[in-house]
Order: sequence, then structure tokens, then C-alpha cells
Amino acid sequence: MSAQRDPAPYDALLLLSFGGPEGPDDVVPFLENVTRGRGIPTERLREVGQHYFLFGGVSPINDQNRALLAALRKDFADAGLDLPVYWGNRNWAPYLTDALREMVRDGRRHIAVLATSAYASYSGCRQYRENLADALATLEAEGLPLPRVDKLRHYFNHPGFVRPMIDGVLRSLAELDEEVRAGAHLAFTTHSIPTASADTSGPVGEHGEGGAYVAEHLDTARLIADAVRQETGVEHPWQLVYQSRSGAPHIPWLEPDICDHLEELHGVGAPAVVMVPIGFVSDHMEVLYDLDTEATAKAAELGLPVRRSATVGDDPRFAAAVRDLLLERAAAERGSAPERCALGSLGPSHDLCPVGCCPARSERPAAAGADSPYA
Repeated sequence: MSAQRDPAPYDALLLLSFGGPEGPDDVVPFLENVTRGRGIPTERLREVGQHYFLFGGVSPINDQNRALLAALRKDFADAGLDLPVYWGNRNWAPYLTDALREMVRDGRRHIAVLATSAYASYSGCRQYRENLADALATLEAEGLPLPRVDKLRHYFNHPGFVRPMIDGVLRSLAELDEEVRAGAHLAFTTHSIPTASADTSGPVGEHGEGGAYVAEHLDTARLIADAVRQETGVEHPWQLVYQSRSGAPHIPWLEPDICDHLEELHGVGAPAVVMVPIGFVSDHMEVLYDLDTEATAKAAELGLPVRRSATVGDDPRFAAAVRDLLLERAAAERGSAPERCALGSLGPSHDLCPVGCCPARSERPAAAGADSPYA
């Protein structure tokens, strides 16, 4: 096997995602999993779950992960990479702990982990690492051998993640009427998080206003906007905006909200808007409801032409990017100095989350980092 196809020391890849309900009876139990420990009453969860009930109680995320799983397996096979791919979720079946237990029983001992979150933040990285530590602790209590788990680096600026989104914006612009196309604004959207979490995202040296979370999103947005300008000859105004805010209203979260931004653009005479969900790997519920339903309804109310561009999903170029990230990390683990593919001004992210990176909300162990209790 050539070095370019050698996954050693890894003997498996784990696709790690958020999970979502797959029927009406799943909605409240799923939300109880998501909000465990916060003491939120069931009736309040039923109110929150209305977004899911509008779509039959089914989140699209699990089917999209099945499609990504198939794309990864196909890409690996086509590239001659003999490595099994498993799937586990934080909040719904197939659960992470069950997936790791299956992997261990299959003899997997050194596992690479791809989280379906491309950026640095507590909820997008550290919390997944905490979930991995919890799962490993369960396996340890069951007397099972513990595998080593290594989380692959953030891929927000990998060309296999960025290029499909560029093409999505170009398609969305082409769908707009010609008379509004050239003046269309680009609204790059991502999940809002508390400003305190944003400010402490990434390694300690990157902490500050917005932290790595905002900086990484701005870098991705700039890459896409620049590519659109180069390929169309038109410079479209753009801004990073936020969506899907939750939590107590007195706690500051990142702003502006996408619906407020649409109102502002309408007020200044913008002829059209393309919403670009750069913060999401696939078209899950935050995209399906917050953009395709709520924000699109706001745009219709304003009489503002709007399109929503595609997420990366199971695009073959993204599957190839995952293979690239895996083989890059494998080479580094073997002591080589692999070329690390990254666009933009920030360069490739770290392999190992350092101490103080996206700090925990409370004292909880996290795997796959410099502070991991599991070697």
C-alpha cells in the first residue's frame, strides 16, 4: 500500500453527529437528550418541538448522515482505502456509546473521528470530545478494552468543503431573475451561540471578541465571496449573520439574526439575497425550518427575492476531503510531516485540541485533546 493510501495507525473511521428524531414519538425524548440536566419541563419541550412536528416529527439529519456514510464508504473503496466506516450520534440512535462498543467488539483499537461540525466552538468541538470521554468511561466500566480516539481537525477551509458551497452560491444566483441577480447580497449564515462561548472558542491565543468561531466563519465567507467575484465578474455585498438562537433572552448571543438582516437589506433597497448556510454540513432542521421556512417567509413578507444555497451534504468532493484529512492525520501519527490542505488566511487547524481550547462550561473530561484522560 502506498503512503498516500495508508490509514495506519487507524483501523476505522467514526462519523460522529448530533442525531435527530425520526418520528413524532421521538421528538420529546430526543429533546430531553439534548437538554439533559437543564431541568426544562416536558411541556416546554413540546413547544420547542413544534418545528419538528411541522415535518412529521422527522429531522432530515439522520437520512443525510446515512447518505454521507454511503458516500464515504464509496470514496474509500474507489480510492483503494480499506478502512471501515461507522456512525454514532450524540443525542439519538445510533448512539455514540453503542457505536464505540460495536467497534471495540469488532476489534477496532485506533479510531479516527469525523464530527459533522467544521468550526471551533464548545458545542461544535469540545462537547463532542466530552461525549467521547463519557462513552469511553462507559466501555471502561463494562470491562471492554478502550480504543484510542483521535478527532480529525476542523475542515472549514478545506477546498473539499468550500468548493461545493461556492458552486451552490453560483447556482442560486443563476436562479434569480436577471434584473436582480447582479445586485444580490450574500448572507452567510451559521448557528448563533452565546457571545461568551464565541469569545473563548479555539486555542487560548485566539480568544477575544468572537474568538476562533467568528474568525473561521469570516474566512470561509470571504473565500466563497471572492471565488464568486472571480467567476462571475460581479462583486456581491456580503455579511456573516446568525440563526437558530435559543436560551434565555438576557444572555447575549451573536447577532444579527438572519430575519433581522433581511429586514435591514430590504430597508436599504437590496434587490435580492442568497442565504448561504456555511455553518452547516447538511440540510438539517436548522436549515429546513430557520432558513427554508421562517427566513423565506420573512423575505416573502418583505417582497424580497431570496434563494438558499446548498450545504455540502454527501457531495463526493467532501467525501474525498474526509479521506484527505484522515490520511493526513495518519501520516502525522506515523511521524511524517504531511502537506495540509487549507485555503484562506488562517491555515490548517490543529490536530490536537490544546488545554484551554473551547473551555468546558463545567469540570468534565474530554477525549481526543491535550487534556484527555485517555491516552
